[in-house]
Order: sequence, then C-alpha cells, then structure tokens
Amino acid sequence: MWAWLSGPFMNSLGSVFSFISKDVVSKIQIIENFLSGENGSHYATIQSMVTYELENDLVDLTKRGSHPESGCRTLLRLHRALHWLELFLERLRTSTEDSKTSVMCSDAYNESLAQHHPWLIRKAVGMAFCALPGRDTFFEVMNAGDHTQVVALLGESLPLIAEVYQITEDLYANNNLLELP
Repeated sequence: MWAWLSGPFMNSLGSVFSFISKDVVSKIQIIENFLSGENGSHYATIQSMVTYELENDLVDLTKRGSHPESGCRTLLRLHRALHWLELFLERLRTSTEDSKTSVMCSDAYNESLAQHHPWLIRKAVGMAFCALPGRDTFFEVMNAGDHTQVVALLGESLPLIAEVYQITEDLYANNNLLELP
C-alpha cells in the first residue's frame, strides 16, 4: 500500500507531492533498516516492535532524545499519514464530478495531520493542495479503469485501510504511544 502511495501514484501528481513521496520512502527505509538489522526479528510485526522498543527503552516517550527515529515513532508518522489518506480517498470515492480535490484533500488534512504540524508546514501544505489536479485527472492517474471502476476499487480498499489503521491505533493507544514527540 505504501509502495503505491510513494510510487507511481504520488509521482504522477507532479512535483507538488514529491515531498510526501520522499518522506514516505524515507520512513519506510528506516523501518526496513530495523527489520534487516541485527535485531530484525523484533521488527517482524508491529506488536513485536512495540514490545521490543518499550522493553528496551528505545522510544523517546516525552521529548525527543536519543531515539528520534525509533520504529515506533517512525511508524506513528506513517500511521497518521494513512489516516489522512483514508479520509481523502473516502471523500474522493463519494465525490461528484464538480467536487474539488483541493478541498477534499485539505479537509482530510485538517482532520488528521494538521494538528501534528506547525503553522508554517500547515500553510505550505495548504498551498500545495491548491495545485492538485481535478477529480477526473485523479481518477485517470489512479489507472484503475473508468470512474465506476475507480469508485468500486476505493469502496473495496477503504475498509482494509480502515482496518489496518484501527489495529495500529488500538495498539498505540494501549501502549500510550499516540503522542510521541
């Protein structure tokens, strides 16, 4: 899923979203490095990663310190982005021909990621959303068939995205990790 987001889909939207794609790729690389590292077996699942990092004090729980790129912190950033994606794709799925993707994307951002970003980032992101292509172009970029097929694909995909999001949300909530610095 992240490969699709950080790969052809985001890249086809042009340079406006290249920063999102690069950020996702860098976070995935951090997780992959943990997985292929000497303690990789502890990173085989999200649950085992959380347990391992908490038991070994590898997570900065209250302020950024010696573990700014812990697996837990890195995954939390991807988790938040997944929520934005879920909200945006749901709006896209239920939109009409005259709906503006910039508004849908901005609304999804304001409900999810904006609360975790400083003012300057929020403003820059808002400006980037203004350059989004229209709904029809978005559907074409998705390269999943005609509009009816894209809407159907989103309808099938969104419950899976929501399930992955909720599993991670619950695990992080149960371990008090939702507000990592």
